[in-house]
Amino acid sequence: MARPPQHTGFQPLDREGLVQRVATLLSKAIVTGQLAPGARLSESVVARELGVSRAPVREAARLLENSGLVTYHANRGFFVRETSAEALNDLYELRMVIEIAAAQRVLRHGLTDTIDRLAAQIDVLHEVAAAGADMLTQVEADMEFHRLLCSGSGNPKFLHVFEQIAAETEFSIMVIGRLYDDPHKIAETHEPIVNALRHGDEVATREAIRYHIGVAQELVTRQFRDVEAGTAER
Repeated sequence: MARPPQHTGFQPLDREGLVQRVATLLSKAIVTGQLAPGARLSESVVARELGVSRAPVREAARLLENSGLVTYHANRGFFVRETSAEALNDLYELRMVIEIAAAQRVLRHGLTDTIDRLAAQIDVLHEVAAAGADMLTQVEADMEFHRLLCSGSGNPKFLHVFEQIAAETEFSIMVIGRLYDDPHKIAETHEPIVNALRHGDEVATREAIRYHIGVAQELVTRQFRDVEAGTAER
């Protein structure tokens, strides 16, 4: 007997910016757990529910492959990536290198507008926390701070690499469910970075970023190992 068609809950799209919009929808579905790690990304199901052909879905899946959210298996198709604590540890290590370099460039080129934007984003993080926003909104606001640092460095390569790993970072945090019990703590952990940048202190800035990302690295990888252990026990 034929199986009933799968449903994911997606709504039809128009044609404008199709591939990127499909990629954004799929990315959010993966980050929020709507599409679980290891799940097959059925091009036909997604295309049918979005009201598009399979071609833009396939192109969108390729974009997500580049960002580390999906993997491709020959003759089988695309699958939501199953990550590991070790892979996440490597990811945070890369972020540390990129963001320290970006911050150094901000200081050496006197990019005070970038520092102002970073300070304003901390205010946004506090506003998001005060509003009791959901976890995805908090994580996106957090990542925007780091995106602004990379984009405001004046070196587009930093932003390019950051965008390739941003979704995977968001995914890792969403999988473990939280970083801190108090959402205001997320905002507060960014303040030493801006303070060091304001003072033009390159050493203090480097250490502030190293500490900030290092703490997140430790929290995420430790909690992800707990998730892995719980999965192995079931």
